[in-house]
Amino acid sequence: MTKKEATTVQSVDRALHILDILKEYPKGLGVTELSYRLDVSKSTIHRLLSSLLQQGFVKQDIENERYVLGLKLIELGEVVSSHLDIRKIAAPYLNQLAELTGETVHLVMMDNLEIVYIDKTESEATIRMFSRIGKRAPMHCTGVGKAILAFLPPDKIEEVLTDRPMTKFTDYTITDKDEMNMHLKEIRDRGVSFDLEEHEEGIKCAAAPIFNYKGEVVGGISVAGPIMRVDEEKLKFFSQEIHKTSNQISELLGL
Repeated sequence: MTKKEATTVQSVDRALHILDILKEYPKGLGVTELSYRLDVSKSTIHRLLSSLLQQGFVKQDIENERYVLGLKLIELGEVVSSHLDIRKIAAPYLNQLAELTGETVHLVMMDNLEIVYIDKTESEATIRMFSRIGKRAPMHCTGVGKAILAFLPPDKIEEVLTDRPMTKFTDYTITDKDEMNMHLKEIRDRGVSFDLEEHEEGIKCAAAPIFNYKGEVVGGISVAGPIMRVDEEKLKFFSQEIHKTSNQISELLGL
């Protein structure tokens, strides 16, 4: 590597370091503060900031002369997010969770105020939950539907509960809107949702939401099995593992 190339690489490295530091300071930092943190001269910091400013990666507050992250990074984040295939990212985790729990694991997304099963890993047990990729289901009575619903914006929750009928599928289905709103608060507090025979008799399920880099819920995963195998102790185990797995997938989506 030539001296010029080494200098260029060092400049890129320092510029990226500046961005990494600024993400921790929403109110911004000045040239002197950045110079101290990077142990680099103020003239070098000013030169790097000028380039970043020109490209939109940082912006400067005219009043206090501090630098903060620029809107260009939001644009890049949107592009990266749009290129992420949640199915591809989640697949190894679905397989791992299915092997660990011995039950069927689903990956679900919301579409038109319903949930759609977009991927799954089947249980090897003879008796298991019936499902298929592409199947649609209501949000109010499925574990993974409620996991997604609980973390939607309040106006979207209201839209789902108002515009979609809260059909009673079993004796355990919640059909009252006020009761459902209290139930969704419990899910937000726990971070995990349960379906205790609310959609299908004889089936219990634990589910958790998946978030993107903005902290928006973009999907959910669930573990479901027949009540003859899924007792209270196993359901607790499922909830711990699915919460851990959903966090891992969310981190890969940039959360």
